[in-house]
Amino acid sequence: MTLSQWLFFILIMQIVHGLSTWKLYSKAGRKPVESFIPIYNLVVLMKIINRPRWWVFFLFIPIINLLMIPVVWIELIRSFEKNSRKDIVLVLLTLGFYITFSNYTSEKLTYIENRDVQPKTKTEDTISSLLFAVIVATLVHTYIVQPFTIPSSSMEKTLLTGDFLFVSKINFGARTPMTTIALPMVHDSIPFTGTKSYLFNDDVTKKETSLLNKFQLPYFRLPSIEKIKRNEIVVFNQPADTLRDMDNFKPDRNYYKPIDKKTNLVKRCVGIPGDSLEIRDGNIYINGKMSNLPEDSKAQYNFFIDTKGDAISQDDLVHKYGVREGMKYDNGSFALTNTGQYFLTLTNDEAAALAKNPVVKGVKKYLSPKGEDGGVFPHIPSLGWNVDNFGPIYIPQKGKTIKLDLKTLPLYKRIIREYEENNLKIENGKILINGKVSTTYTFKQDYYWMMGDNRQNSLDARFWGYVPFNHVIGKPVFIWFSWDKDGQGINKVRWNRVFSVVNGNGEPKSYLIHFLGLIALYIGVNKIIRKKRLGND
Repeated sequence: MTLSQWLFFILIMQIVHGLSTWKLYSKAGRKPVESFIPIYNLVVLMKIINRPRWWVFFLFIPIINLLMIPVVWIELIRSFEKNSRKDIVLVLLTLGFYITFSNYTSEKLTYIENRDVQPKTKTEDTISSLLFAVIVATLVHTYIVQPFTIPSSSMEKTLLTGDFLFVSKINFGARTPMTTIALPMVHDSIPFTGTKSYLFNDDVTKKETSLLNKFQLPYFRLPSIEKIKRNEIVVFNQPADTLRDMDNFKPDRNYYKPIDKKTNLVKRCVGIPGDSLEIRDGNIYINGKMSNLPEDSKAQYNFFIDTKGDAISQDDLVHKYGVREGMKYDNGSFALTNTGQYFLTLTNDEAAALAKNPVVKGVKKYLSPKGEDGGVFPHIPSLGWNVDNFGPIYIPQKGKTIKLDLKTLPLYKRIIREYEENNLKIENGKILINGKVSTTYTFKQDYYWMMGDNRQNSLDARFWGYVPFNHVIGKPVFIWFSWDKDGQGINKVRWNRVFSVVNGNGEPKSYLIHFLGLIALYIGVNKIIRKKRLGND
């Protein structure tokens, strides 16, 4: 739905509310017309059910209102002495229309003024506390900070598989939910079941063909406190998560999926709007100059290591040279063959250190040669682009206009058609946008270029292209826990990463001791204050 369509829908619902409750308002000593006045009718309703006015705010927040509206239904019927389990079940099963029935049979109802809203039983108290906790947690999760787990090695060794992050949503501006009917604090599937956690028809070919999909809210983002900086780590929804085969990025969209329910990814933003980006022999160039990565970045590449038959200690490879990935031989070692050849994923510094090992005779970085097609964006073999030699390519900026022809169209086709929802056709060698012949195009939003620090082992923008700003979720700021699975059944906590900062400088520093010290200080001060109070009494 567009914003105007949603406002019209809300207006209709306000009229339905008035038709369903005007007699109940009258019973409560209010004017029946008050039940029809948008927003004000809800403020009056809070007074009728003896609940605080700020509840009205929750009724208009997507996802949270799914929790609040049933609560208000129950509170309303209880305000007219309908307290039985039967009444509660009926109001929930009828989606509130039991209130409509009660409204037109209200002669038998008695309004309870200043009703005691305190829980009558321990069960009611528990349910109220849990519901309040879920609402607060959903607010925090949606608009302030969200937990995130690193599921893959695309950011090794900057972020490790098993790192648990807190992602701030206020830095780039919290994005309001677009999917209105979904479980709170759950992404695209229900844990342990794999069942879709939201109501949306993914399989339609166009949004307009499904009534259910019309209940999507338009994109809106709260004000930000900063802009995305070049080389910052960012969490975002994967743009290509509308393809049935995620390893094949060539086809156009196969099905529709809400933006806020696309797969969450974390990468480094190596290019910002307005940049010209090129990759030469694995190095990133921005506007013609080699990009300088921050100190916390540990970009790594694949290296051939040749020892001419000598073996390198597996323990040294892992603990001395930091090997976490590479081609393993049949016996589980990192040897590529039994002749002492290794294919390892290392940082440049780690490769230089390994080259000093006496048994190592040669170290060579594995790079795809320039001109060799690597099946990357925009998937035109004649360009000869690959993960190590790519571009140059312009990263679109909101409001900027580019020249458009059949040669440049593949770079921007997905933006024009999918991300900015235009009708795009090619007829008789001419480009038609929304039915008009177009030789230029002006972008409606900013775009970013996201890549993994594990340069040759990352599915990123080199395969599926630009990331629109409306796909950005937030900025990872904190590693609150880190769990190491070494692949041999031995799991352990990485204590040096627990409570460490993301997007910082240098090696991660754990602030766990500082945190525990603050807790101990709080407990100690609290005990002292209590003792003083008891002494004064």
